[in-house]
Amino acid sequence: SRAASPPSPLWALPEELLLLICSYLDAQALGRLAQVCRRLRFLSSRDLLWRRIARGCLNSGFTQLGTDLAAGIPVKERVKVSQNWKHGRCRRDTVLKWKCKQVASFFSSFLMPWMELDGEYLYLSQAENIQAYHLCAEGTGLQRHPQAIFSGHQEDVCRFVLVNSHIVSGGGDGSIVLHKIHGSYSVKFSAHEQEVNCVDFQGGLIVSGSRDRTAKVWSLSTGRVGQCLHTVQTEDRVWSIAISPLLSSFVTGTACCGHTSPLRIWDLESGQLLTCLGTDFHHGAGVLDVFYETPSLLLSCGYDTYIRYWDIRTSTRKCIQEWEEPHDSALYCIRSDKNHMIASGSSYYGVVRLWDKRQTRCLQSFHLSSPTSSPVYCLRFSTTHLYAALASALHVLDFTAS
Repeated sequence: SRAASPPSPLWALPEELLLLICSYLDAQALGRLAQVCRRLRFLSSRDLLWRRIARGCLNSGFTQLGTDLAAGIPVKERVKVSQNWKHGRCRRDTVLKWKCKQVASFFSSFLMPWMELDGEYLYLSQAENIQAYHLCAEGTGLQRHPQAIFSGHQEDVCRFVLVNSHIVSGGGDGSIVLHKIHGSYSVKFSAHEQEVNCVDFQGGLIVSGSRDRTAKVWSLSTGRVGQCLHTVQTEDRVWSIAISPLLSSFVTGTACCGHTSPLRIWDLESGQLLTCLGTDFHHGAGVLDVFYETPSLLLSCGYDTYIRYWDIRTSTRKCIQEWEEPHDSALYCIRSDKNHMIASGSSYYGVVRLWDKRQTRCLQSFHLSSPTSSPVYCLRFSTTHLYAALASALHVLDFTAS
């Protein structure tokens, strides 16, 4: 009799069925499958299979809602790099150094470097100017000289934001400056009686906070550029500010030297107080940085050494999670991947910490300033690199290194 033909191999199945089967595999199994043959190696590298895995990883470019913030980078590669973030595997480098001014007083320490990342460029404030540096190939460093310099302040830039090809900065001279990145257009107007410690810019509106104990809302609409729409009496120095993604309200973080909560949310249209966050802040527990993940989820940090995670939908009296800085240091800045990871910068020895929201303890820490001590004034990260600005240098952690 005629011999029966051998069964077809699994990988001879239609691609749709193979993808369905492979969707049940974890990262390790997909990696092993890629070693079988060329077809399965190609199939097992498809973004469709790795997206589910990536959403559970640290800093893989996916938000809690599944939005891909790093489209164009293969998801499999991001999952591999995510393991380096998780285990703290990176290469460290100092990419820029500058002279550090003598600090005249405690509060002038806030007039220090701030930065923003935008694609292939890193924007860094140094004294009165903001400089744009081109990132070298694969993020290995910065070009030596800035490609553009944005000026206009008479004193140090305190903070700035980069939105829709515009830079909005607040300075120690009490002014706000608006620059268009690709063009010569700029506007400067007097905003506060003292330093503009913080600014944000969304939807044609600027919000600013100052040491003069006020927060203000400014118009950028045609014919009303620089017009103050509201002045909010915060009764305390304003260190941080952020506009809600819904463009309906903004939050202020203040010095907490009075009897009111340092975290308050204000109506953007009327300037009226909507709510206070928290009830157990200690005197002096000022909020130095705030960050909206979604319209209802907010992160804050400051002098009391805690990172707090707020869900405005559930409660304004108590945060839903909190993490304490292990060495009892003030936290100057925070950033989130809008999913599982938080990065924080502390006030001593340039300590950068990585946190996993699913854990109570710090995941990884990096000391970038030794033997002298410097705060981490600002940090930003992509899916592959973290940049930290200290008193006299810009450091980079490269997580693509094996």
